[in-house]
Amino acid sequence: MKIKQLQKILLTSSIWLFVLYPASGQEVKKTQKTRPRLNQSSLQVSSVSPVEPIKKLKQLSEIEYPVRSAVLLVQSPVAPIVPVTGVKANPTQQGVEIILQTSIGQQSPIINRSSGHSFIADIKNAQLRLPSGNAFIFRSNKPIAGITEITVTNLDVNTIRVIVTGEVDLPKVELFDSPNEGLIFSIASAAASRQPEQQSQMPKKPPSSQPVPEAQPNKPSTSDNEAIELVVTGDADTYREPNAISATKTDTPLRDIPGSIQTINKQVIEDQGAFREEDALRNVSGVVNANAFGDRLGSFYARGFTLRRFQDGFYNDGNAARANPDIANVERIEVLKGPASILYGTAEPGGIINTVTKKPLFSPYSAVDLTIGSYSFYRPSIDISGPLNSSKTVAYRLNVAYENAGSFRDFVNSERVFIAPALAVKFGPNTTLTLGGSYLHDTRPLDLGLVAIGNRTANLPFSRALFDPQRPGLLFDEKQAYIYLDHKFNENLSLRTAVRVSTALEHRDSIIGANNGLSSDNRTLPLRLSVNDQYFETYTLQNDLIGKFKTGSIAHTVLLGLELAKETAVDPGGSQDGRAGSIDIFNPVYGVSVSSVQTNALYTQDIRTFGIYLQDQITLLDNLKLLVGGRFDTYTEKDKDFSVGGSTTNGNANQFTPRIGIVYQPIQPISLYASYSRSFVPQAGVSANRTPFQPEKGKQYEVGVKGEFLQGRLSSTLALYDITRSNVLTADPNNPEYSITVGEQHSQGLEIDVVGKILPEWNIIASYAYTNATITKDNSYAVGNGLDNVPFNTFSLWTTYRIQNGPLSGLGFGTGAFFVGNREGDLNNSFKIPGYTRVDAAVYYTRGHLKAALNFKNLFDLKYIDASSGRGSIAPGAPFTVLGTLSWQF
Repeated sequence: MKIKQLQKILLTSSIWLFVLYPASGQEVKKTQKTRPRLNQSSLQVSSVSPVEPIKKLKQLSEIEYPVRSAVLLVQSPVAPIVPVTGVKANPTQQGVEIILQTSIGQQSPIINRSSGHSFIADIKNAQLRLPSGNAFIFRSNKPIAGITEITVTNLDVNTIRVIVTGEVDLPKVELFDSPNEGLIFSIASAAASRQPEQQSQMPKKPPSSQPVPEAQPNKPSTSDNEAIELVVTGDADTYREPNAISATKTDTPLRDIPGSIQTINKQVIEDQGAFREEDALRNVSGVVNANAFGDRLGSFYARGFTLRRFQDGFYNDGNAARANPDIANVERIEVLKGPASILYGTAEPGGIINTVTKKPLFSPYSAVDLTIGSYSFYRPSIDISGPLNSSKTVAYRLNVAYENAGSFRDFVNSERVFIAPALAVKFGPNTTLTLGGSYLHDTRPLDLGLVAIGNRTANLPFSRALFDPQRPGLLFDEKQAYIYLDHKFNENLSLRTAVRVSTALEHRDSIIGANNGLSSDNRTLPLRLSVNDQYFETYTLQNDLIGKFKTGSIAHTVLLGLELAKETAVDPGGSQDGRAGSIDIFNPVYGVSVSSVQTNALYTQDIRTFGIYLQDQITLLDNLKLLVGGRFDTYTEKDKDFSVGGSTTNGNANQFTPRIGIVYQPIQPISLYASYSRSFVPQAGVSANRTPFQPEKGKQYEVGVKGEFLQGRLSSTLALYDITRSNVLTADPNNPEYSITVGEQHSQGLEIDVVGKILPEWNIIASYAYTNATITKDNSYAVGNGLDNVPFNTFSLWTTYRIQNGPLSGLGFGTGAFFVGNREGDLNNSFKIPGYTRVDAAVYYTRGHLKAALNFKNLFDLKYIDASSGRGSIAPGAPFTVLGTLSWQF
């Protein structure tokens, strides 16, 4: 009797647990629709068999719940594996349908999600057993307008994965069930997807509002023909992004891009507890932090040279932003390696960092996070989005974050407020207007870190402050506003117009170490006063026209774009520089007095740029793709010093930068590519004979291999490159007060990036880079010197495992190691920065809407140097740190 009562209690508890904490997966919603079909032959197989009556899938109340108690587990039979013996892709009046043929009439559970523009459905208790030579994968490239690729693969021994990748949006997918054919995924074309929305959406992570095509008017719906709408619930744990926009300004599969591009999505950022850009970029091969100047806007190197910053395709460095960016509204970070002037104008040959921000969602979504950590770190944040009207033509998004933190460094405390609102308005199915902006207020001391003695970093406590703590330091106030207008003229022609305005204020009031570092006694650090206000404005207009057409059997995607920008910088006068005594680095006494002051006059900078570019993505064959393009830029710069005897410095450049690349795919999972590209950076000033400086130029040759493994779950990139940077400014040997553009630097190396899932619950992102970057011509530094902050070897590995079933379901673990080799501290190679291996770890737990995470950074409390900006500015890495995060998503 007691056993029966116990069984009843366990059964009742299991049902309540399922109701209160449902398993993640699809929301099912019944819509009255027919399944229209055309009497045409299959796209992949021969003709289609006659249409059989379609039965509706089970409603939510009829679905058998998974086992959630020990008693039910013992009593439950093991579900049989359903073999799928054929896959067909057939045209319909609304697009295409994918039929998974099976002779067993048993329905399999389906869990669906989204990743970027990809719809993903996992069919449990099923396996592909195709009669063809490639028995474990089905792939259809560009079957209809708006769909880039459809794949059906075996995810593991009892799961089939269906992936439908949209070209610019998340695809619209419906599911049918036929007793004689099997499961049928109905996929709408771009034309059908523009029909009005008929039903609401359920919340998801991250949600994407997607209209569902109406039934054809000449085929009235009946109770016998009912479809189940698959509402995408979001891929909550994948690291792999199949597409990227930064390399071509069109949403292109990574496997079709003749270049190296890596994406760090918000799942990686969340799992690693990354609140700083540099923490996320550690995952990209060869990317190293190169800035130690007071925790201001970071600087990063790849392939030996600077990575220029962009946000949603807009220049976001220097005059556009001064403080380290906040990560609260970041959807993903894309890193494009190598020269990128073809699409982005002025840029060094290292490449670009393009941050893609979160956009308004047409389905309700809310997240509230609180992170508390070591050294008095506190950071609450919110992310809310959803529609503002019943017709779902207006949606909003709001990201807000507040951060207050101490530091392992003495006297260093920081505070910031970040707000990023956005609004999207649909003026019909073809036109969307998006407005948004951001506000960042940040205060912190100007801390230059440690200094060098001889050929190494001074042996000081990593907490030692070498600045005057009585001065307030830095204050940043940044505002940005943008407008995007997206319009589709038809299936093959679209236009995007974008405008952004930014303002940035940097106020500095500091006493810091002198530029030349220590005095000859190797313990006295001269100090200097630095007080100024700098104000920056940028105005940018971009137009991108994208057209698709064919010349015979050859398909083209053509991008024609133009960019017009103005940047201004003003130092309003009254800024002060001067001597401020000195400090003993081994026995510091703070509160120094200023001994001399120089007041500076008004200084202005005005930069105007115009660029026009043309690019063609050519599909010669299904497995042979060509990318060609070029850009012409005009650049003018005027720097004016209003002090007595001040001068005006002009800079002008007219430059054409080409790019050409080819991709060959001998077999479906492998892409071989080669490319040639160039870059340029204008240089203001003149030589001794009053000749304007020529632009600095970059030239790169690159070859590589991209692969997809484990049925597409895991992807990799292997790249080899050779870069020459020429016209580098160096001292004029005949007139040392002037410079000439004869310097040259060279970099070559190898990079490997791997990202994806080894198993459904096992994520990994790893990288390795070998970089040999040296000076090859120069009058100031020795030829053969290594470039500063560039290690020969870097390696990173981060992996997570989440338990998906059983009593420990929801528990996860993560660990990783980040290795950076020895580096030169400056171009003189006067001191070295030792290499290090930092180990991190994490523990996660998810229960319903609640998530908890503990991140352990620098687990073994290693002392290491993170970056150097010269002998007087060396940034030590943070010691062992713990961050705890609670997140509520609903």
